[in-house]
Amino acid sequence: MTIYRERLWPAPWLFLATALVIPASLLVFLPINQTAGIVTAIALYAGCVVLLLVAAPSITVTETELVAGKARLPLEAVGQVKHFSRDEAQLERGQRLDARAWLMIRGWIDPVVRVEVLDELDPTPYWLLSTRRPRELAEALGRVRAA
Repeated sequence: MTIYRERLWPAPWLFLATALVIPASLLVFLPINQTAGIVTAIALYAGCVVLLLVAAPSITVTETELVAGKARLPLEAVGQVKHFSRDEAQLERGQRLDARAWLMIRGWIDPVVRVEVLDELDPTPYWLLSTRRPRELAEALGRVRAA
């Protein structure tokens, strides 16, 4: 049973930024053929949008595990969970970051959640996850671990 689920959709500005592929492809193809240039521009932008949507990872908490993207962590291995926003989140992604940590961070999502890994055989000290709902994710992990 799913306790928590979030999809890390791209920010709206990312779709605007990728729209720059339209004038770039028009500059290349319009001198050759106007129709080919317009069709190519539309197709390339549509491809970029599809890739952004398909590549958006999700975070799921079930009764037995935490799933972030393709990675899975059994709840028995989940230790302390902390959430950070704004300046604290920036420090977690930067100066405080352990090089051994497993990361699923997105530059367009400010808050992060740090999930301690208790498995002694795992060299990863913690997972650092971008999330738009850090408090809800931390509470979901806390509820499932307490049960």
